[in-house]
Amino acid sequence: MDIKVLGPGCPKCQQTEKVVKEALAEIGLDARLEKVTDTLEIAGYGVMGTPALIINGEIKSVGKIPTKAQVKAWLTP
Repeated sequence: MDIKVLGPGCPKCQQTEKVVKEALAEIGLDARLEKVTDTLEIAGYGVMGTPALIINGEIKSVGKIPTKAQVKAWLTP
């Protein structure tokens, strides 16, 4: 599983990363979590707001901090 948190490193971006890490730990899932801070790379995903969360190439959240419950739902089949 490939997870990307897109954002320049703002508090909301850091909180999003924290929520994802907590969700991963709680469900015991081993996934690759990458933080993307480069603005050009973020724009390449077609994302116009941050923080953004991409799971396996699919944009799941843009411009807000997802809840842990939302993240868990996206991570489990």
